[in-house]
Amino acid sequence: MTATLIDGKAFAASLRQRIATQVATLKEKGITPGLAVVLVGEDPASQVYVRSKGKQTLEVGMNSYEHKLPEDTPEADLLALIDRLNNDPAVNGILVQLPLPRHMDEAAVINAIDPAKDVDGFHILNVGLLATGQKAMVPCTPLGCLMMLRDQLGSLSGKRAVVVGRSNIVGKPMAQLLLRDSATVTIAHSRTADLPDLCRQADILVAAVGRPHFVQGDWVKPGATVIDVGINRTDDGLVGDVDFAAARQIAGAITPVPGGVGPMTIACLLANTLTATARANGLPDPEGLTP
Repeated sequence: MTATLIDGKAFAASLRQRIATQVATLKEKGITPGLAVVLVGEDPASQVYVRSKGKQTLEVGMNSYEHKLPEDTPEADLLALIDRLNNDPAVNGILVQLPLPRHMDEAAVINAIDPAKDVDGFHILNVGLLATGQKAMVPCTPLGCLMMLRDQLGSLSGKRAVVVGRSNIVGKPMAQLLLRDSATVTIAHSRTADLPDLCRQADILVAAVGRPHFVQGDWVKPGATVIDVGINRTDDGLVGDVDFAAARQIAGAITPVPGGVGPMTIACLLANTLTATARANGLPDPEGLTP
C-alpha cells in the first residue's frame, strides 16, 4: 500500500484563486483588503518569506505594505509603527515577521497588534478565544492543516488524532482546531512516554516537533492520515519531521516535504486577511476560509 499524496501546493493555488475571487467582489463594493508585513533585521530566510508574502498578496488583488526596519531598531520604534498600523483603516492585517532581534520582547510586540488585525493569530486574546471555542483569528499553519484534513477525510468527528509538538504556533492551536471538529485529541512531544505506541493509535497524525525524520514509519497506523509540518534543512535538502519514504508505505494519505503544509501557510495568511477585512466592514466571514 502506498499512501495518497496530499498536494499542498495545488491546494494552496486553488485556495488563492478562491480568495482572489472574493477580493474582486469586495473591490466592487469599494473595499480593498490590505496586509502590512513588518520585517526587523536582515535574516535571509525571513527576507525570502516576506518577498513571497508580498508577491502573493498582490496576486490575489490585495494591497501589500512592507515595512523593513534595521536590526538595531529600538523596540519603542517598532511598537510605534504597530500603533500606526493599528489605526490605519487601509490596513486590515498586520504581521510582524519572527524571529525578532534579541533585544525585543516578542510577546510584547505580538500583543501590541490589534487582535482584529492579528492575521498570524498569535495575540493572547486570539489564543484565548480559540481555546474557548469562540470566533478568533487562527494561526495560519494549523488552519492550512485543518483545511487539508477536511478535504481528505470529510468529517473529522470521532477520529483519534495525535499531535506531536506543543508549540504555541502549531501544536497547541492544531489541537484546539481538531477538538472543534470533534476529534479525540492527544498532544504529545519528544518526552512523551511510549510515543511510538501512542502514534500507532492515531487516525490523524500531525508531526510538528522540529526534528528531521523524528517520526518513524512504523509509528504510523495503517491507513492513517499523516500531516508533516516539519521543515528541516539537512545535507540531503529539506526534509520533514516524518520518515516520509517509510511512512508512505503504511499511511493512507501523507503530506510531502516540501510541497505539503508549507505552501498553505501563506495562502491561509491571505485567507485571514480577507476574513479580517470582512469583519472590519460588518460583512459575513468568507465562506470556507475559517474553522
